[in-house]
Amino acid sequence: MFLKIHKMKKLFLPIFVLACLIAQAQTADDVILKYTTNMGGLEAFNKIQTIKLTGIATTQGMDLPLTVQIINGKAMRSDVEAMGQSVIKVYNDGKGWKLNPFAGVTTPTEVTGTELAEFKPQAHVANILMDYKSRGHLAELQGEADVNGIKAFKIKLTGKEDNKVTTYYISMADYSLLKSVTNADMQGQEIEVETFYSDVKEFNGLKFSMTRKNMIQGEEFQTVKYNTVELNVPVDDKIFEFPK
Repeated sequence: MFLKIHKMKKLFLPIFVLACLIAQAQTADDVILKYTTNMGGLEAFNKIQTIKLTGIATTQGMDLPLTVQIINGKAMRSDVEAMGQSVIKVYNDGKGWKLNPFAGVTTPTEVTGTELAEFKPQAHVANILMDYKSRGHLAELQGEADVNGIKAFKIKLTGKEDNKVTTYYISMADYSLLKSVTNADMQGQEIEVETFYSDVKEFNGLKFSMTRKNMIQGEEFQTVKYNTVELNVPVDDKIFEFPK
């Protein structure tokens, strides 16, 4: 019995060392490139002109219809319908506005500062991690982590303009995005938000995570489930303009 255990240890050690060497050989750019390629490639994402996503946002036990429309690299608008009213967030070529009667914002209101910075990346079809260099951000590989039993690369992304840090966890097995962690301002408080990505589906050669679950302090805060993804469909520029 002792000899068997001893042999297993001798066998396990080289495998473990090899795995460590492989992990150490990876750089942030290596991991990001493999993740990007797995999802369809940055060039293909950048060629998309418009995108429309529809689905359901579940929060506080309510299922709310959600529509997101994007002009790639320029504008984004999300509409959530709740109890006969609309919660709207818009980014449009450097400016933003919002409408949220449930938070006391009963008329369209300009968005600036940190909030505007949070809206801006949403105007891109590609994940911010995919082309972080062209956007001027910094990426750093911070080793490995465990995400619900799956080994993952841990990448720290630091924003160019606001130095905001978002940590991404990419599967070591298939280079899919498993999770991201960042801080968000909620009612004047900075709170850590974990987002888990799942249910990846392919549309015209590009992959999208159809389910995104947001967790705060271990509790589910909101889950978004997209039902449809439409690429290069007509999107009216006027829906992004500040209402007069």
